[in-house]
Amino acid sequence: MKKMRVEKRQTLALFLGLASACASAQQASESAAIDAETLQHFQALVRMDTQNPPGNEKLAADYVAQVLEREGIPVQVHALEANRPNVVARLAGNGSKRPLLIMGHTDTVTVDPEKWQHPPFSAVRDGGYIYGRGTVDDKDAVTAGLMTMLLLKRNLVALDRDVIFLAESGEEGTTRVGIQFMVNEHFDAIDAEYCLAETGNVIRTDGEARYAGVQTAEKFSRGIDLVAHGVAGHGSVPLESNPLARLARAIVAVTEWQPPVVLNATTRAFFSGLAEIERDPALARRYRDLLSSDPQAVAAADAWLRTNIPAQASMLRTSISPTIVQGGYRNNVIPSEARATLDVRMRPGEDPEAFRAELERLIADDQVDVVFNNYSLRPVGAMAPVDDAAFVTIERAIVEHYGTPALPMLSTGATDMAFLRAKGVRCYGIGPAIDQEDALLGFGAHSDQERIVESELYRFVRFHYDLVVDLAGAD
Repeated sequence: MKKMRVEKRQTLALFLGLASACASAQQASESAAIDAETLQHFQALVRMDTQNPPGNEKLAADYVAQVLEREGIPVQVHALEANRPNVVARLAGNGSKRPLLIMGHTDTVTVDPEKWQHPPFSAVRDGGYIYGRGTVDDKDAVTAGLMTMLLLKRNLVALDRDVIFLAESGEEGTTRVGIQFMVNEHFDAIDAEYCLAETGNVIRTDGEARYAGVQTAEKFSRGIDLVAHGVAGHGSVPLESNPLARLARAIVAVTEWQPPVVLNATTRAFFSGLAEIERDPALARRYRDLLSSDPQAVAAADAWLRTNIPAQASMLRTSISPTIVQGGYRNNVIPSEARATLDVRMRPGEDPEAFRAELERLIADDQVDVVFNNYSLRPVGAMAPVDDAAFVTIERAIVEHYGTPALPMLSTGATDMAFLRAKGVRCYGIGPAIDQEDALLGFGAHSDQERIVESELYRFVRFHYDLVVDLAGAD
């Protein structure tokens, strides 16, 4: 009798082992199929030339709309210009919670094809990477949004929230045809409590994921021109009023000055988190010094970051970068006017007029005008709270998929989430894992060898889907 019980247990264990193996094989097969479909859509989108200008996002918009409609997912197309449409798809929830918006932009920045090792719209797979314009900005997000909608529909996921997918045009400098048009004319189609979009990333070092930056705030642009005036004359007679000399002194004055370090909830949490996970004791100490009440320690840490990690230093203050200088028209003529354009990215809470007046005081030359220019494309929106339930959910999903902490991040650049934040939508920027060294090596967004780690594209799609289920799925 005892022998029979042992044999039954062995038979049951064998059966359970076989069942587990079959289940694992089925899961592996399903995962491989999802990865293959992801690659198909991603390569198709990257191979479409949607450089902005001119845009021509219709190529990608038509593709996305057709894929969604084949699955029976309702689609709306809204276009200010015929070749620059925005695609909106919606899966209905039970209405117990307000909607979740997921979005990505279908346009890319322009390219100089001669500088590319692989053709910029080839989506070539090489050495574990996929190369092409838009691979990390932002056709990875478009693909993740598309796959998430398809999988929600196929898996019959019950939803407390409507899930809205927006494949938008015009993010790279022509928001009037994209998010600005959608917010001003069709906000009801995308109105949501929460939004997931670009500019967050999981940061890898030597192939190892270290932390995930989740964008909860961004700077806002208020471009400033310095316009120097003087007396025109012959170049053979130097003039003390030479506007080019005045302009040079003004540029030096504003760039040698450092606006004060100002921490907010996002940047304080970011640098506090970096201090906890940084393996280099000296760098960890610098991060802690930034958070201290000792002005000298803060200044020393800030100075080190400005030299060594300028992207992090830019999170600490309103930043100034001279980007264009114009003046003169021939060798032997002193011009009567010269102009410099400053790319000014203001920290949340900065008073633009007070900042402009401070530059005027620093320059201290009544022949140099300090004026705002028209490069102010996006509104000022509120920071997304880091203590919100949605951020906690994002943290949990990041730990599950990447095994790293999630740190709230201030974006030094601008995103279309600004338009949504200005309407009260709580927005969080997420993205795939990228190699920290890629940007310095010329493989990052807007670079001449833009690329994504192929395996990380697949992981991002799985993370994106699971996160949307966690945020919008029925309790």
